[in-house]
Amino acid sequence: MHAVGGVTGAARGGRMPNVGGDATVTVTLAEIARIAGVGRAAVSNWRRRHPDFPAPTGGSDTSPQFSLDEVEAWLREHGRLPGGTGAAQRLWPRFEALGERDVMARILAALGNELSGRLLGPDPHGELNEAELALLRDARALTRREGSEATFEYLFDRWLGTHVRQVSATPPMLADLMCEIAELGGAEKVETVLDPACGTGSLLLAAARRWAGGRPPTLFGQELDPALAALAAARVGVRTGAEARIEASDTLRRDAFGGVRADVLVCNVPTNQRDWGYDELSADPRWVWGLPPRTESELAWVQHAASVLADAGIAVLALPPSVAARRAGRRIRAGLLRSGALRAVVALPVGSAPPYAIAPHLWVLGTPDRRGDADVLMVDASDCRVRPSTGRPGVDWAAVALRVRHAWDDAETAERTRRVPVIELLDEEVDLSPARHLPLDAEEYAAGLRANWSELTDRLRHADELRRTLSGLAADADAAPIAKVTIGELERVAALRVQASGTVSSDRVGVGPAPADAVPVLTPEGIAAGENAPQWIVPAEDEKDDLLLARRGDVIVVGTTRAFDARVHTDEPAALSAPLLVLRVDPDRIDPWFLAGCLRAPGNARRAGGHASTSSRVDPRRMSVPRLPVAEQRRLGAVFRQLADLNTTLDHLRRTGAALEATVGALAAEGRLDVR
Repeated sequence: MHAVGGVTGAARGGRMPNVGGDATVTVTLAEIARIAGVGRAAVSNWRRRHPDFPAPTGGSDTSPQFSLDEVEAWLREHGRLPGGTGAAQRLWPRFEALGERDVMARILAALGNELSGRLLGPDPHGELNEAELALLRDARALTRREGSEATFEYLFDRWLGTHVRQVSATPPMLADLMCEIAELGGAEKVETVLDPACGTGSLLLAAARRWAGGRPPTLFGQELDPALAALAAARVGVRTGAEARIEASDTLRRDAFGGVRADVLVCNVPTNQRDWGYDELSADPRWVWGLPPRTESELAWVQHAASVLADAGIAVLALPPSVAARRAGRRIRAGLLRSGALRAVVALPVGSAPPYAIAPHLWVLGTPDRRGDADVLMVDASDCRVRPSTGRPGVDWAAVALRVRHAWDDAETAERTRRVPVIELLDEEVDLSPARHLPLDAEEYAAGLRANWSELTDRLRHADELRRTLSGLAADADAAPIAKVTIGELERVAALRVQASGTVSSDRVGVGPAPADAVPVLTPEGIAAGENAPQWIVPAEDEKDDLLLARRGDVIVVGTTRAFDARVHTDEPAALSAPLLVLRVDPDRIDPWFLAGCLRAPGNARRAGGHASTSSRVDPRRMSVPRLPVAEQRRLGAVFRQLADLNTTLDHLRRTGAALEATVGALAAEGRLDVR
């Protein structure tokens, strides 16, 4: 797709741009660990145990930076400099020290062109300065030792991870699925493949692999961002040996391949473009089904795709689900249906592509008026999800592909699939969302109804058990006043430690499927939402070293008067964002459940907060708890744990009740509810 965002001018982490060849390339402790192939704790131990370990050259006390040259020399001297992939890891900081996204991309593209023998012009590297040429030569030498494709892809992946907020790449599994759908849709003799918004070339790579047998197709790509266009051409050359003609320009305003008719067009369509050319393209001949509304840039791409197909061509477009139903686009959707251009719509699961918070659709287009039937294949694969051991749901790509194949083989028997007559779709809304046009699965809803009742019964039973256990609690009005101790006093005697979190900025947080070494992020809003909180993740890069991580048994405090809360962390380690704090207790002296329960007592936050407003910060050190032996704390802590369990159970009951209401409503609306 077209690039998202602009170019970053500053080096990440405050590194000095290596523009003249003399600037120091620096690395963090996390990067040293990657270079040496060890954990970060091992590097910290080396710093403590070895007086000759290089001194920091910059950064801060919590995130120091070191000279890469000095670190490599020390690792080599101590026999800790590995071969293999470590060499590419050692090379990457020199790329990152360049600072600018496009400068890194330019060198990577030059490397890829050299590896694939694709040198352009008499002076192909004329735009590189001496330092950049030196880096290119070192990278080329590394590929000779360790393999061209592996080294190039490692460097490309690091580049993409560094600039993930500016560049979106189509996931490989989605790219493969889109090419398979093109084949299922009738693409047979594929001589030309076109991606009009090719980004870093993922879809062209998938097409080159799928149709590699016999005479490979000619690949055409167009990309608004010149850096991405250069990288896409280089990637295709390195990975497949094929040559892709990729032009850097705006497809909607200037089609670089006006004479090309595509046998297959695949495109992850740019979304929400504000300036796509509405004014200057109002009379464009591509708008055969109407001028796309100013706010419907995606429908401009849909009509462009249909306009450049060969006579038997197939287009597969990834689109936001809103394109299927927005009122402004209904006239164009109706035109696509009446002409026979729209062949199928496939709904994918949440997390299939960036942005990972939505569930994209795939639209399959053919040449208008080519087919004799008058229906559209609707496939709903949005339920093809898996929940791995990490607890974070992901896309079950094997199940998605299987459902898609069954849909094209036999739509009458395939699960959650239906061929919908065009006349049925041409109503007032012209809504092309697959789920809306699939018949209600009575057996599925019946099973859901049974599961809801079973869960309701279990939750009510558990709530009643907790009620019986806790109903013996009573107030003791005659008890003598008890001595109290403040959190500050407990901290001074090392019974606990108070730690404040920093702000986790949005450019350090991702949403969707988490990489293996990522951590969840807790925010005050997420804690308030409980289990319905969105799953945010932090990419496992250098920033992670600066985060405050909550561990099991920590007491997490929401540090504002208005939203004050205190609860025990019982899950996997999670990064905290301000104004959250952590109270890390010595479990032999403080019971965390007792501590959290007492901190939530009415008035504690009021006494510890400021007086400026209800949103003022809370200083937990001013809060107090009863001074009790740890055995007594644990007895009271068990009560607070049961109360927390009761509140969680009540939340589950509320959600189960809502699910029951929705299920019963769906059955009643279809006349499938048996009321006895």
